[in-house]
Amino acid sequence: MPPRRTPQHDHDAGGPAEILAAKSAVRREVWEAMRAARVARFPGAEGRIPNFTGAEAAAERLRGLTHWQAARTVKANPDSPQLPVRQRALEDGKTVYMAVPRLAGHEPFFALDPDHLSGSPRAAASISGATKSARRVPLADLEPVDLVVMGSVAASADGARLGKGGGFADLEFALATAAGLIGPDTIAVTTVHEIQVQPDGSIPLTGHDVPVDFVVTPERVIDCRASRGARPASGIIWADLTEEKIAAVPLLAALRRAAGR
Repeated sequence: MPPRRTPQHDHDAGGPAEILAAKSAVRREVWEAMRAARVARFPGAEGRIPNFTGAEAAAERLRGLTHWQAARTVKANPDSPQLPVRQRALEDGKTVYMAVPRLAGHEPFFALDPDHLSGSPRAAASISGATKSARRVPLADLEPVDLVVMGSVAASADGARLGKGGGFADLEFALATAAGLIGPDTIAVTTVHEIQVQPDGSIPLTGHDVPVDFVVTPERVIDCRASRGARPASGIIWADLTEEKIAAVPLLAALRRAAGR
């Protein structure tokens, strides 16, 4: 299969070159380990937030957390491995905010109301299903978020997580924080395969990287709160954003114009 072509702004999360290179090396190791162990579902792990074997079991384990049960609104990434999480959130009567892939357009979020779905929760939780069941909304129309679900290529018990390289999860978190939708006590979680769990201190970090409070695998829940680092300060770190990224995300371009940057 030929390499998947990826938009340039998927690879410009920003940060020191040496840290970006170290992150890339961790991603390659995890993708290769998942391929060798055959725990990545179609179309494979490389270049993606891997759709791992056991994603449904991890979603069920997450469902058992008291933080999940107390949450009324969930902001979730749109990737395939977290589809079972989004499905269960809708089944449990939670409102789900899902970013449009790459934050495209002037209304870059899907708002899924569990009481107004055109199909089953599973169908509605997919990107194609969300286009039928969800409203496309701007950031200003979102309600405060109780729980954030983030996809990962790798994560560790110290709360560090690594995405696929575009920085979109961290950017969504920063935008929602700046808008007052995410607070210091909002819980952030990720679901991954055990192979994706890395030793503490092995995931390189930049200033915009958001740590998670829980790492959930099909086998266990890892509570990172006692050891995770601090979240980035509220707001967008403009120095870490390239012109390509700003041009590709209308919300960023609008915010920069409003700020007179």
